[in-house]
Amino acid sequence: MGSLGYERDRRSSRVFMRVRVIMSGKSKLNRRFRETCETVVINAHGGLLYTKQSVEMGALLVITNPFTQEDQECRVVYLGDETDSEKGQRIGIEFLTPAPHFWGVEFAQPDWVSSKPQTPVAQS
Repeated sequence: MGSLGYERDRRSSRVFMRVRVIMSGKSKLNRRFRETCETVVINAHGGLLYTKQSVEMGALLVITNPFTQEDQECRVVYLGDETDSEKGQRIGIEFLTPAPHFWGVEFAQPDWVSSKPQTPVAQS
């Protein structure tokens, strides 16, 4: 029997971009850490990055953009294979509060889910 796949609607566009950030939080061993990491993919609601730290799903972290000194609290929502790469484990993070300007990139907004209904325009 074949498997049925589906694509989840994304809240914002993904951009493949390497951005250095400083990540801090607690490891699986409950030890505080602070590490410079690099992203793989970013969007207005979070991103995917490499870390040498072993963290748990749902862990709360703080990432800092060293260029703007802006901090953003986030939650781990994806854990890649720990032996995935020499760069470390890939983890997906979700901002606790959407921060489209955190990365210093202007994200295309047409694909964002609109909160207000579209008003039809009469054509002459």
